[in-house]
Amino acid sequence: MLVLGIDPGTATTGYGVVREHPDGAFEAVDYGVITTPAHTPMAERLLQLHTEVTALITRYQPDVAAIETLFFGKNVTTAITVAQGRGVILLALAEAGVTIREYKPAEVKQSVVGYGNAEKSQMQEMIRQMLNLEKIPRPDDAADGLGLAITYLNASRFERLASDE
Repeated sequence: MLVLGIDPGTATTGYGVVREHPDGAFEAVDYGVITTPAHTPMAERLLQLHTEVTALITRYQPDVAAIETLFFGKNVTTAITVAQGRGVILLALAEAGVTIREYKPAEVKQSVVGYGNAEKSQMQEMIRQMLNLEKIPRPDDAADGLGLAITYLNASRFERLASDE
């Protein structure tokens, strides 16, 4: 199974493509970020985001996508722009017919580290270990994309085990 994990944003969107092998091992196929220039009009940034996410989908043909739900912090302006980027990403996934699963940040931390309030450094180290990487994936948004993909795979594995009982 191949999963595309996406940590949405308008300025920076992190992604990670993770494959689960038949033996249950996870492999990082690719990861990185999509960035859009800060002083570009929002419509152009959203178009670029849509184009690049569509290219990722075309390149990897994921079985499913795992995307982070909108975390509404104190900055309403940031939340609105992230929501716009997230909407464009959801549109690209839906256009391609990719199944979408959404996860809250605490669910990702719980799945990867075993603790919903884990620190970012704990998350990154566990992702490095789970994917057998030499270094912690950088930038942080890319590591978050990998963490989302791992979260889907862990949830899927749990569902398979539960249905076998």
